[in-house]
Amino acid sequence: MPLRFNSLLAQAGIASREVRLLRHQDSHSLKGRTPYELWRDNRPAFEFYQDGQSIGNRMKLTAPFWASFVVTPAGETMLAGFYACRYVGTNEMVRQWPHAVGFDEVGAADVYELTLDARLSDLAGRLIIEWGKGGRAWIQRADNQDKEVLEIRQAFREPEFPGFAKFISSLLQIEGLPSTWAATLGASRGIYLLTCPKTREQYIGSATGADGFHGRWMSYRDGHGGNEGLKSRDPSDYQVSILEVAGSAATTQDVLDMEALWKRKLQSREMGLNKN
Repeated sequence: MPLRFNSLLAQAGIASREVRLLRHQDSHSLKGRTPYELWRDNRPAFEFYQDGQSIGNRMKLTAPFWASFVVTPAGETMLAGFYACRYVGTNEMVRQWPHAVGFDEVGAADVYELTLDARLSDLAGRLIIEWGKGGRAWIQRADNQDKEVLEIRQAFREPEFPGFAKFISSLLQIEGLPSTWAATLGASRGIYLLTCPKTREQYIGSATGADGFHGRWMSYRDGHGGNEGLKSRDPSDYQVSILEVAGSAATTQDVLDMEALWKRKLQSREMGLNKN
């Protein structure tokens, strides 16, 4: 039988009915400022991020304890901390968001006092659970959702690179990828696919430079990466994936020929964003 999160709570003497499960994954996060990256790189900013919540979620969040999880670059749901929770009231000062451009006006957000509970502190950064299909339901009751424990690692580590064929990311997340992923992508060249979540259109590009896929994708920080087809459009957080990796002996012209073939296969000139 698989290990369940509620069994860990019971072993620690914690009633599951008193626990709310929070899964932090914020689509409005700036580059390098996702909840996972805040937890990894700037713990005070992460704590500030989660102790201010929408007033509309007050009833869902009312509980003595929060088990807070963050989504890793590999899509894993990892325990960030187990907290004793006390509702304080609405914010008495403007709260600047630590993850995005914006703020909560006075009285526009609920504020909670969160204190790390030592009973599960050793599992933070190590415990991976299966959240299930309800990714949008980021607040859940532990007693109604007994999550399966997928792994308890010996120590916190960055998730392993999933492989070129399985790699999928948004361009906004490229800057915050684990260093080992960035190194792997930077050492490889080939053909990639961008898809626009707004229009469902696609763009096929090639990475031929010394910094490989990672260097090419980082050039899209200006919104278009020098591409004429993308310059003519409103900025979008494109999803990026890899279609083909070039061999170590491939020349720049070989990669460009691969790119042209993929454009013909997917008809990205006729039905996409490629202009050449």
